Amino acid sequence: MARIDDATLRKINATSDIVEVVSDYVRLKKRGSGYIGLCPFHNERTPSFSVSKSRNFCKCFSCGKGGSPVGFIMEVEQVDYPGALRILARKYGITIEERELTDEERHEASERESMLAVNDFAMRWFERNIQQTQEGRDIGLAYFRQRGIDERMIERFHLGYSLDRRDALRTEALRAGYTDEFLEKTGLIIRHEGGGISDRFRARVIYPIFTLSGKVVGFGGRTLRSDKTMAKYVNSPESTIYHKSTELYGLYQAKPSIVRKDKCILVEGYMDVISMHQAGIENVVASSGTSLTEGQIRLIHRFTENVTVIYDSDPAGIKASLRGIDLLLAEGLMVKVLLLPDGDDPDSFAQSHSSSEVERYIEENEGDFVKFKTDILMKDTDRDPIARSRAMTEIVRTIAVIPEMMLRTTYIAECSRRFGMSEELLTLQVRREMTARAERQATDDRARQARRNWEQQQASAADEAAAAAASQPQADRGAAVAQPANRLAPYEREILRYVLRYGPLYLADMTDDHGQTYPMNVIEVVASLLEQDMLQFSYPPYADTYAAARSLMARAWPDYIARQRQRLEETRDEQLKAGRDEIRRTAMDMAEIERREQELQHSVASLVDEGLEEASRTFISRELGVDPDDTVRKVTLSLVSERHKLSKIHSKFSRVETERDKLIELVPMAIYNLKEAIIEQRLASLREELRRCGSDPEACNRILSDMGQLNESKKSLAAYLGERTITPRRH
Repeated sequence: MARIDDATLRKINATSDIVEVVSDYVRLKKRGSGYIGLCPFHNERTPSFSVSKSRNFCKCFSCGKGGSPVGFIMEVEQVDYPGALRILARKYGITIEERELTDEERHEASERESMLAVNDFAMRWFERNIQQTQEGRDIGLAYFRQRGIDERMIERFHLGYSLDRRDALRTEALRAGYTDEFLEKTGLIIRHEGGGISDRFRARVIYPIFTLSGKVVGFGGRTLRSDKTMAKYVNSPESTIYHKSTELYGLYQAKPSIVRKDKCILVEGYMDVISMHQAGIENVVASSGTSLTEGQIRLIHRFTENVTVIYDSDPAGIKASLRGIDLLLAEGLMVKVLLLPDGDDPDSFAQSHSSSEVERYIEENEGDFVKFKTDILMKDTDRDPIARSRAMTEIVRTIAVIPEMMLRTTYIAECSRRFGMSEELLTLQVRREMTARAERQATDDRARQARRNWEQQQASAADEAAAAAASQPQADRGAAVAQPANRLAPYEREILRYVLRYGPLYLADMTDDHGQTYPMNVIEVVASLLEQDMLQFSYPPYADTYAAARSLMARAWPDYIARQRQRLEETRDEQLKAGRDEIRRTAMDMAEIERREQELQHSVASLVDEGLEEASRTFISRELGVDPDDTVRKVTLSLVSERHKLSKIHSKFSRVETERDKLIELVPMAIYNLKEAIIEQRLASLREELRRCGSDPEACNRILSDMGQLNESKKSLAAYLGERTITPRRH
C-alpha cells in the first residue's frame, strides 16, 4: 500500500481519541476516571472492556484484547497498521495523499485489503450506473422512485444498479487494474463449470452491506424481472471479509440513533430499513432475510439493551422467527414486539405514515415478547391438550433462557395466571430446563476449552522452538535445547514494565563517583544498573521495546515535557486570574478576600506538579502504543494495562501505598532478581560441568573457583539491595 508520511502519522495518532474510536463499536459508560462496556471481541454479559482516556488505550480484562486507537481498529476491523491509520484518518477528516497502486503493488497487498478495495470499486461502479447510465436510470432508479425512496436515501445507503450484461463489472474492474482472483473471492463474479465467467449481480438493484466503520464487505441484489426461475434476492457469499452471521444491514447508518435513543428496532429486509430511515426512524437494522444469530445479537448489545422486533401480520413468518427472539432474551436484552396492521410491513407502513405517526404507533403498541409468544403459541389449543402441552413447554424454555432472576419470576407468575397452573410447578419446570441448558453449555465449554488448550500447547511449543532457534548462533540452530532468553524473559518483562509505565518519572537522587548528586528518572536508573554489569535484554521482543523506549526518551522527551509544563503553567495562571477576579467581584470584605485567595492558591498549587506527573507517566505508553513496529506496539500495550484498581473503601479512610510509591524499592529489586537469575543459571551450568569433569582435578578446581566467585556475587547483590542510596558508576 502507499506509505503514509510521518507528519500525517503523528497527526492521526495525536487526534485519535480512544473513547471516540471505541464508541463507534461499543456503548461506553463512565466509571470512575475511565469508561467500561461490553467487549467487542468475545461474548459477555457483564462489561469487562475498560477504556482509559488519559492513557488513550483500551483493554478487555477477560480476553486480553485491546490497544491504542490504532491497535483497537487493527483488531476489530482485522486490518494491518496502515489500514487502521486510513480508517482513523477518514474518521477525523485527515487527508492522506496517496498515489494509485500499480498492478504489482495491488497483487502484493494483503488479501483482506484487496477484497475491501475491489468491493469499494464495485459499489461506486453500481452507484454510477444508477445515476449516469440510461439503463440504470430507466430500471434501477425508476424502481427505487416507484418504491417511494428519495435521492437522500439512495445516497445515504449507496444504492446502485448492476448492468444487464454478462461481465460488465468484471470488464471495468480488470480495466481498472483489479484481478479475477479477488473479484471471485468477494463473490462479485462467478466462474462456471464450462470455464465461463459472469457477474453475480447482473441486472439487479444493489444494496451494499457495511461494517461498523463503513467498509463495504458484501452486497445484496434484487432482480426486477418477473422470471420465476430466477432467485428474487442474491447475496454475496461468505468470504474472508464477509460473514452473514455477524453483520446487520443498516447498522453503520443506525448506530448513532441507537445509542441516542437507547433502543434498536429490528426488521427483516433492506427496504424496511431504508423506508423507516426515510420516515425519520433511524435506529432500525435488519437481519437481511437470515435467521437472527448470536453474532448479530452481540452487535446490537454493544450499543443498547433494548430491542423492539417489528413483525408484519404473517403468522407463519412470526413462528419461524421466534427462536431468534429467544436468543435475544438469552443475551440479557429487554425485548419488545410490535405487530403491524394487517397487510402492512415496515416498508409500506413507513411509506404511508408520517414520522410522528410511526413513532406514536411504536410507542403505543410495542409489547412484552413473552406475552406475545404465549398468545401466538396458545392460539387454537383449547381443544388439543397435546398442542397445549407443547406450547407450554416451549414457553417454559423461553423463560428459562432469561438470565435475570426477577424477570423470570415475573414471567412465571404471569404464565401461572394465564395457564391456571401453580407457580411452584412452573418454577420447577423452568429450573429443570435451566439445569439441562447449563449441562449442555458446560459440555460444549469443556469441549471448546480442550480444543483451545490443545491449540495453545501447539502454538506455545512452536513459539518456544522458534525462539530457541532464533537465539542460537547460526551454526547451532539445529540443537533442540532451551535457550537462556526463555528462562530470563519473566525477569526482563518486570523491568521493562517499570520502564514503560514509569520511565520518565523521577526515582531518586543519584550520587556519582565524585560525590555529586543529581536526580535520575526510572529509565535512567534501569539503564545505569544494567550497564554496571554489562547486562542486556536477551529476549528479542523486550530488547527491541526497551531500545525503542530509550530512543524515544532521547529524541522526544525534552521538547514534550517542556510543552506540557508551559501548557500547565498557562492553565494555572488562567485559573488564578479567573479565581481572583471572581473573589474580588463577590467577596464581602477583605477578610473574606484573604481567606478565599488562600483557598484558591491551595487548590491550584498542585495543578502543575500533578499534570506533569500524569504527562510523564503516560508519555512512553502513549507513544510506543502506536509505534509502527508491531512487536514494540504489542509488548507496550500488554505491559501498561492495569488490571486492578484500589477500592474506594480502602482509599477513602487511609492512604494505601501504590506501586508508584514503592518504585525506589521495586526497580532495584527487579534488577537484582534478573542478576540473581543469571547467576543461578550460570551456577546450574557449572554444576553440570562439575558433574561431567570426571578425574580432571585442574578442570574441577577451575569450576569450583568460578562457582565461588558467583556465590560471592550473590552475596554482594544482597548487600547492595539493602543500601538506601543508589550509586551507579559513571563512565
